[in-house]
Amino acid sequence: MTDDLLTPCEVAARLRATPRFVRRLVAERRIAYVKVGRLVRFEPAAVAAYIEANRVVPTSRAELRRQLGAVA
Repeated sequence: MTDDLLTPCEVAARLRATPRFVRRLVAERRIAYVKVGRLVRFEPAAVAAYIEANRVVPTSRAELRRQLGAVA
């Protein structure tokens, strides 16, 4: 099972970010992780869930006006 787990450097490579950014995600509990002894590892599904949860979908100006009009 530990063969499926990713290291922080591997996660950083998948996110095209730095290992420091991944450590910050862990410290802020913004990504799910597994502790193996004192090591931090990530399940590939958790990385995919993090990416999906932070996806921003583009909207048109008309849709944005409609949403803002509904709030006001």
